[in-house]
Amino acid sequence: MTAPVFEEFDPVSDCDCLGCARWRRLAPRPAPARTGGRPAARGAVVVAAAASAVLGAAPAAGALAQAPPPHAAPHRPGAPAADGDAATPQGGTAPLHGPAGSPARPQDRTPATTRTAIINRVKLWVTAQVPYSMTKFWSDGYRQDCSGYVSMAWGLLSNEWTGSLAKLGVKITKEELQPGDILLFHNTADPQGGSHVVIFGGWTDYTRTAYTAYEQTPPHTRRQSTPYPYWNNTTKYVPYRYKGVTAGAAGAEPAATAVPFPGTRYFGPGANNKYVTQLGEMLVARGAGPYYSTGPGPVWGEADRRATQAFQRAQGWTGSAADGLPGPRTWELLVTGAGKDIAAGSAGPGGVPAFPGKQYFRAGAENAHVTRLGRQLVKKGFGRFYATAPGPRWSESDRRAVEAFQRAQGWRGGAADGCPGPETWRRLFG
Repeated sequence: MTAPVFEEFDPVSDCDCLGCARWRRLAPRPAPARTGGRPAARGAVVVAAAASAVLGAAPAAGALAQAPPPHAAPHRPGAPAADGDAATPQGGTAPLHGPAGSPARPQDRTPATTRTAIINRVKLWVTAQVPYSMTKFWSDGYRQDCSGYVSMAWGLLSNEWTGSLAKLGVKITKEELQPGDILLFHNTADPQGGSHVVIFGGWTDYTRTAYTAYEQTPPHTRRQSTPYPYWNNTTKYVPYRYKGVTAGAAGAEPAATAVPFPGTRYFGPGANNKYVTQLGEMLVARGAGPYYSTGPGPVWGEADRRATQAFQRAQGWTGSAADGLPGPRTWELLVTGAGKDIAAGSAGPGGVPAFPGKQYFRAGAENAHVTRLGRQLVKKGFGRFYATAPGPRWSESDRRAVEAFQRAQGWRGGAADGCPGPETWRRLFG
């Protein structure tokens, strides 16, 4: 069999293949300053002791024993799931510490708490990098899945699930969101297919188009800037506020502030620092979300360059003024909220729309990118695979049409698997 002339790949900063995922897990890298990374042993003891004091957890030594080794890049844990729309299966309602356990205190099902307490509890799991599991329970008694994480954050007396959390909260609007609230998607048709819940940590800046999300998702608890309301199923996430929350300091994540331009040396190939993360978060807030297949992180990648270039072009700049590397003027417009936002669907280099990311083309995905892809496939002569007009829900018709297009490029094997990647996208729209 003739080897394919091209194999799909994502830029290094976005790659979620098994090899790169393993490299990210094993490669030594200094913990980024923005989220603190994994603390030293002495700091870990302090955190574990605090966890025991706040949550009535097991002894600090036990908590440390269960904590996994440091992960190389907690800012960039990968797409929402590698094998589906949101690989977050969860257990049902259960007592603390599992079926053999029981609620620790005979209280109401909505014990009072403050926003500060919620965010403090949330950060303990981020620091410990609690591994995701729908069957295991952390030392504090809470199940290690997305709904168990919220149960822990809210200080509930049992482990709830996405089908019951709404009963313990009140529905609110986007404008009412405050740190400690949640964004909930419960898929009633298939509770294990896509259901997910994240904890709102605060807006990243004044535009309120991106926020700091705390969530329990494979491989472990994470904190990252996320487009509102989430990376996928954007019409299905609903904001809720816990009924037992009382007045108290919000504990909000700091928004991007008017930090002076740090200098060009902090950006470009090889850069790995907190300013790259801040740049990405500001760009996402200005409409660059589609350029990132995962949330912005401290390692400079092609996604950062293309997003920066899109913002520069939105200002009407050309040539060296739109080279994708931020300078003092680009930084000033971003931190002050001035200038023009990136238009939806803006084209990338050569007139090709930016590839939104592989997570938008998976089983169960439903979004405008799928419709756009299908229409372009029909335009290119691959409409025979569709019984009706292409729609927003990813289907076998889409996969077969993409596969046929890939084979028409001369690709075989894994390069023609029916899943669009950056090169498929470029050739399809080029």
